[in-house]
Amino acid sequence: MELILVTGLSGAGKSRVIDALEDIGFFCVDNMPPKLIPTFIQLILNSKEQRDKIAVVTDIRAGLSADSLAQCLSEMKAAHIEYKLLFVTADDETLQSRYKLTRRKHPLAELCNGLLNEAITLERERLRPAIQCADYIVDTSHLSPKDCRERIAALFLENPSTKMHIHCMSFGFKHGVPTDADLMFDVRCLPNPFYVDELKEHTGLEAPVREYVLKWDVAQTMLTKLYDMIDFLVPLYEKEGKTQLVIAIGCSGGRHRSVVFAEKLNRHLLKNGLLCSVNHRDITK
Repeated sequence: MELILVTGLSGAGKSRVIDALEDIGFFCVDNMPPKLIPTFIQLILNSKEQRDKIAVVTDIRAGLSADSLAQCLSEMKAAHIEYKLLFVTADDETLQSRYKLTRRKHPLAELCNGLLNEAITLERERLRPAIQCADYIVDTSHLSPKDCRERIAALFLENPSTKMHIHCMSFGFKHGVPTDADLMFDVRCLPNPFYVDELKEHTGLEAPVREYVLKWDVAQTMLTKLYDMIDFLVPLYEKEGKTQLVIAIGCSGGRHRSVVFAEKLNRHLLKNGLLCSVNHRDITK
């Protein structure tokens, strides 16, 4: 049985993640108190109608805390129940914007005199132990619903316990750095197509921009060194038992240089037989 425990910040998009998991065949249960999860899983395992894929959501609404999470995971380990923990997060600005848009009340609002920013800070602190032990971290700050579905499908369509998944991401520094990146590389030192009139409105997915970015000796040298570094690190992360590796490559706006390098790295990793996907966070901005 493949079991995913889903938790994260209120407003970060856990419902969207659950919808994506249901789309790829998971039986999903929302808002379960952590102390009930081991018993629930045992009931599933002992039932005649066993399920191959299960996702259970627990969070602040269900009484999640550092102690209750630790107890839950300890009981699961004692019962030899294998699981992966998925943490869904977003930056403060995104969370505040979503709450203002939906006009919903934050679960910790009453403890913070109704102040949304303080409630978000308090929840982030309470859930710090969960994010520290998470197997997967998905930051939805800049993910559209379609991007979120694709990210979840890339992670869980294949058994995450058998092979590490590498996610290559391009981004623009002026739009903020991705908080879920394990490795981050800066290609702003390369010549910028933005200042070439005939390339400015195009992206790194198009041949003219790609050819411009890669025609410089310094770009070729950087690409070779990037390949060498990642080829060296990936086996080390796999040996450690890491199940997800997010490699972020940034340029100024996230539309030209970083896109070219993320695409090249993704193809390099695929040629090496690795499970890999790519997305361009800021390409439309």
